[in-house]
Amino acid sequence: MEKENPRAIKSILSGEKATRLMQEQNKISFLVEGWSNKIMIKREVEKDFDVKVSSVNILNKMDGSKVAIVKLRPEYMAMDLATKLGMI
Repeated sequence: MEKENPRAIKSILSGEKATRLMQEQNKISFLVEGWSNKIMIKREVEKDFDVKVSSVNILNKMDGSKVAIVKLRPEYMAMDLATKLGMI
């Protein structure tokens, strides 16, 4: 029996700041597991959402949660992805 890989991404964040980042900078924000790293997040986003990632920045919040802000390559639009996922 093969072990299933644990998921790094918990959920997609949708708020005022996350929406502004989508519109202005082509970035999408995710709540991620504390043990995840940039490489894991990039691979998971590219595989799950069929997009190409330009960069990943990670924020460790004071409450112990971890947020990944993923910048998509110019040929992929964060707003299109958010619409496809039902965020907008």
